[in-house]
Formats: sequence, structure tokens, C-alpha cells
Amino acid sequence: MTSYPPDGHVHTQFSWDAPFGDMERTCARAVELGLPSIAFTEHADFGLTTLTDPHRELPDWLAQHTDDAGVVTPPTLDVEGYLAEVARCRDLFPGLRILTGVELSEPHWHEQRTKELVDRAGFDRVLGSVHTIRHDEDLDAGDAYNVLAAEAVVRQYLAEVAKLATGSDMFHVLAHIDFPVRYWPESAGPCDPRAFEDEYRYALRALAGTGRALEVNTRNPLDPVIVRWWREEGGRSLSFGSDAHRPEVLADGLLEAAAMVAAHGFSPGAHPYDFYVLKTLH
Repeated sequence: MTSYPPDGHVHTQFSWDAPFGDMERTCARAVELGLPSIAFTEHADFGLTTLTDPHRELPDWLAQHTDDAGVVTPPTLDVEGYLAEVARCRDLFPGLRILTGVELSEPHWHEQRTKELVDRAGFDRVLGSVHTIRHDEDLDAGDAYNVLAAEAVVRQYLAEVAKLATGSDMFHVLAHIDFPVRYWPESAGPCDPRAFEDEYRYALRALAGTGRALEVNTRNPLDPVIVRWWREEGGRSLSFGSDAHRPEVLADGLLEAAAMVAAHGFSPGAHPYDFYVLKTLH
């Protein structure tokens, strides 16, 4: 039986966009699946975004943090409550390697606040993410398709990823480099990453130059060509993340992703919670 890689990107009830998250049940699911380790990387969002259609019906978790003008103000991460729950789950599941973590949105825009958070909590795993595109107002990258051409959204997103890679030393792993693909409009036809090869390679090269890891996020299966470009641009390590926001989808797609990256020369590290690393192909 093929073994799961570690799931290094998981959300629980401490993430403001995970109303169905539950750390204890997620740990139980991890044990059931036989995961070697899990990292609870809760959201820390310090910026404000503006919805392009503030009058549409919003899910409760989003509506409660959105004002009448459509400005979204994310709540502060409850660090003490989070760390206490991790400690409790470590006691309940001693055979499961549980890493503390955080997913920082645009840490290069919020240097002081992200540093204070990371220094205070001492997380084991820190993800750096881009969720926002700067236009006339700061827009969620998925919502930006309502006001920008589809190709422009992806290009602007990848340009911001490159700025994140070179502009912040607060994170260990770049999360979901293909985040806008989740929301790519059907009306634009298939989204072929090769149409954005130069932009992907530029962002990947910037990240590789820092020695950090690229995440293979399985919420939307990463196109294998991006892993090939990562290797060609000097990338040497990979992390995996189901980006689960509820226990039932923990580790979804991880087995397939591990097989895919193995075909590109990446294999497990020395310990079950380590990144996958590049091996020499003969």
C-alpha cells in the first residue's frame, strides 16, 4: 500500500473561513488514514479586501466580517486558544506528529505584524500565501475575475507571488502558486499553465533562489508541468497540502500528488514530517 506524504496545509475551527473545521476530528481522521504528520496552518490575514459585488448573498462566515460597503475585515487569530488545542490533541493522539503552523496572507505587505505573530507563537511550519490582487482596491484573487480579464488575474497574481518570495523571510513554504486557477471562469475556456509559462518560471525562480519549498496544493490538482518548471528553475524541495477546511477532506489528492512528484525526481525526506527533496535521476 502506498504511504501518504505529510499533510502540511490544514485548517480547523481557528481559521475564520473554516466554520466546519474541528482539530480533534481532523486528528482522528489523520490517524484513520495513517498520515505520518499533519500541520495545522491557520489563517492570519492582516489586510482588508473589497468585494466586487457587496450585495450578493454571502456565506455566514464571510458576511459577519463584511461591512455594507463590501470591505472584509478578517478577525485576529486566537493564538493562545489555538496552541492550547494543539497541546490537547497531542496528548490525545501521541502517535501522530502534529506541527503548529500558520498561513500568512501577503506577509511582505504586513512585515511588522507578521513578525510579531511568528515570534510570539514559534510555529513549526509557516506558509506564505497570496490571496489578494492590488487593483483600484485590494481584491480577493478569485473575486478579481469580476473586474479583470482572466489572463490579467493570473499574471498579476504570479507577479505578486514573485514579490512575496523576495520580499519576505517570514515563511518556509509558498502555498498554492496556482490559487487563481480554482476560480478560473468557464467562459474563458480551459486554463493552460503554458500560456503563463514565463510568469510561472519567474515566480518559481524567485522562490528557488531563497532555498524554500514549493507547496503542491491538492484543492485543485497542480499541473505536473509546474513541478517540472520548479525543478528546472532550481527548486529542490516540495511540501504537500490538502488545504482541508473540514476533517472529511483531509489528505484528499495527496497520494496522487506524491506519485506525480516522484516522477519528477522528488522523494520523501529523512523524517515523516520532512519536505520531499530532489533526488538524482539516472
